[in-house]
Amino acid sequence: MTATSEPYPSADEPDPPTTRPTIPPELAKQILISLIFPTMLMPLASATTRVALPIIRDDFMIGADVTAWVAAAFTLPFMVLMAVFGRLSDGLGKRRLLLAGVAIYSIGTVLTVAAPNLAWLIVGRAIQGIGGAGLTPLAMALIAAIYPSKERGSALGAWTTVGPATGFATPLIAGFLIDQWGWRMAFMPLLLFCLIALLAILYKVPPGLSNIVPGYARRFDWIGAGLLTISLSFLLFYLSSRPITGIEPLQDWRLLGVTLIAMAGFIMRENNHANPFIDLTLFSNPLFSRSAICASLRMFIQAGLSILLPLYLVDIYDLNAATLGGMLMITSGSMALVTRAIGKLADRVGSRLPALVGFGVQALVMLIYSQMPGTTPLWIHVIVLIVYGFGAGAVLVSLHRTAMVGLSEEQTGTAAGVYGTIRFAGAAVGTALAGVMLQSYLNQNLPELNAYQSVFFWYTIFPLIGASIVLGLSEPTSE
Repeated sequence: MTATSEPYPSADEPDPPTTRPTIPPELAKQILISLIFPTMLMPLASATTRVALPIIRDDFMIGADVTAWVAAAFTLPFMVLMAVFGRLSDGLGKRRLLLAGVAIYSIGTVLTVAAPNLAWLIVGRAIQGIGGAGLTPLAMALIAAIYPSKERGSALGAWTTVGPATGFATPLIAGFLIDQWGWRMAFMPLLLFCLIALLAILYKVPPGLSNIVPGYARRFDWIGAGLLTISLSFLLFYLSSRPITGIEPLQDWRLLGVTLIAMAGFIMRENNHANPFIDLTLFSNPLFSRSAICASLRMFIQAGLSILLPLYLVDIYDLNAATLGGMLMITSGSMALVTRAIGKLADRVGSRLPALVGFGVQALVMLIYSQMPGTTPLWIHVIVLIVYGFGAGAVLVSLHRTAMVGLSEEQTGTAAGVYGTIRFAGAAVGTALAGVMLQSYLNQNLPELNAYQSVFFWYTIFPLIGASIVLGLSEPTSE
């Protein structure tokens, strides 16, 4: 089947499949800047939700495990569909899928704002997740396609800064809006950013940066995608089953059985399908597989903290939404300060050292929170969260860079999607388990502070596991 391209000169010439599009430096920079705007939508939703969670919990009078589903409802489709968007982009075009993702995200945001009850709120969050799923992997794949490997770490570092920078400003603004008009109003600014993102893609990201393959959607492995979706969804249902089936977490074996059967079917199909949804040979690349696993662990820790910290600060310190937003912006701000510098450093020395230090910092912070008394002044929390942001940022950009090393342009869409799915599988599991564990300790009639400390202590283990895997990372520092 002959591939056709969108009409942008020199981007998709009939060269060998491994040829990278020839993009002038100024145009590459314009595309990089334009891709910042759709990429902002996910951290905007995430940061707003973190501030709103305690208020949503109190408004709907729900437990910690159900509260976690307000976040998980976004993360679950976001996680599952990242690989779908990435795989489809290899034949349908990355730019047009970016536009579709922003449009779907906009619909979900409208439903979230207008939700009359908890069920509709969760539906709106899920639709946001569906639309948002393609934004990060498609932008990441475009950057990997237009920048050579020796410049990619710096480019990804600059692009990655948008998440922490957005997360820095958003919580304070969201907190102010919540204090004045309630949690629904905090989601309203997202609609403005949706419009800006659509215009940026339409007018500043030129067509023709990826191949359009006639009939690609018909040949797409929808069954494989469906099996993976079922497997990951039922895994999350099993981990936090009480809101789903009424059975206590980790005890509904029916859900676990569906998870295992669907995953076994997925692996069998992908290994025997001529055009698999996920090319499992990607995992034969040790840099990709190790980076993806470590990125998943990093997101597991980050998501757990995103659930625990706002509830902790409200329950232990009785903060209002604006003050809570001010506290939550600290980590994102410190991450934004280091991501670009870490990207440049990783281009020179490799990703192993920055990622190893970052995981060590995350473990230390979780340990501190597991021992911190409830009378600790807030300024000490500020210092701890600044340090945590440095560590989380170091891991983030280092692993983004390493995951794309040694991949051809034709693999970038699929690889970025798979990488994103694995990352946010960690986020979904981390979100669900944080809520489940906290509610479990509270149900044991532990004092609130002791319940939070116990969960933080468990979360100390996972960055140590990530650090042990990072030790095996080794890649050339230049081409």
